[in-house]
Amino acid sequence: MSKDHKLNTSLTLTDIDALDFTKGDGLIPAIIQHADTLQVLMLGYMDKAALTETLTDGQVTFFSRSKGGRWRKGETSGDFLNLDRILTDCDEDALLVYARPVGPTCHFKTTSCFGDETAPGIGFMGQLASVVAERAKAPVEESYTARLMQKGVAKIAQKVGEEGLETALAGRCGDLDELHAEAADLLYHLSVLLMARETSLENVLDILRQRHK
Repeated sequence: MSKDHKLNTSLTLTDIDALDFTKGDGLIPAIIQHADTLQVLMLGYMDKAALTETLTDGQVTFFSRSKGGRWRKGETSGDFLNLDRILTDCDEDALLVYARPVGPTCHFKTTSCFGDETAPGIGFMGQLASVVAERAKAPVEESYTARLMQKGVAKIAQKVGEEGLETALAGRCGDLDELHAEAADLLYHLSVLLMARETSLENVLDILRQRHK
């Protein structure tokens, strides 16, 4: 990897030797970020062996400074970090690792090592997709989402239309509390519709990114 590499290019095994491990005595810091919500989950360190294993096996592995050796997150707890992709910074001496956690990331059983908050801000939309998918698998007598999915795409699309109209009316005539509530219902039903059509909000956001480059 050359010094003029693009920052949005995913790291591969052939790029490892170009990284600068010298500043950390053979280790390089790795910021772990949720691939869907972009919530920062933890900070760890990798040597070349841990990075190679991460890229090869698809599960995030570190060099533990406290243990003095290799440490794969989740080997004991089952709370793995499944790799999505890895980016490097402009100096090639730090990593940004996108991963999808299986269970809590922190040993205190929170999603992130930086407090017990769920995905903050707009990042919750990524988490909402996971919540919708989980509720869709629940028994229909226990889950509105499951009942809605059982009725099919046409009914779900109808609900999106209804919620869209109610959001518009709240925006025109209602107070802010009503607008917020109706907009929340709209986003929820839109998430269900996207899942029913076997797509995701990420594909919608990709279009917005292209439009506003």
